[in-house]
Amino acid sequence: MYKALQIVLGDHVMQHGSNITEERLRFDFNHPEKMTADQIRQVENIVNQQIDNDLQVSWEEHPTEYALNEMHVKGAFGDRYGAVVKCYRMQASDSSEPFSLEICGGPHVEHTAQLGEGGKRFAIVKEESSSAGIRRIKAVLR
Repeated sequence: MYKALQIVLGDHVMQHGSNITEERLRFDFNHPEKMTADQIRQVENIVNQQIDNDLQVSWEEHPTEYALNEMHVKGAFGDRYGAVVKCYRMQASDSSEPFSLEICGGPHVEHTAQLGEGGKRFAIVKEESSSAGIRRIKAVLR
């Protein structure tokens, strides 16, 4: 979803917190205005397309400075990271470039199709202001 938000809203979007469980996702990000219904649909469509694409999810540990400055991995918590971070890559097996490359420590699957098992689809159930300039998305797989 993080990469989908950047595609739809712009490269300025940076994560400002998250809470992810097997049942739901809460994701805070910077953006100056409420998302439109069309933007929400676009993000949902991109996420569901990547679930359908069955991207492989893998991770590697790298020194934080290298990950942020050389690999250009997305991460918004600079000084709160330790010396080493986990960098998660979501990439199609027939692609030379990842769809997404992010610093993360949350729960993960081995490939994105696992999220859609049983016909589940990603859906944003709420988009709201969290604080000045920060939006919050609540989403589920249903």
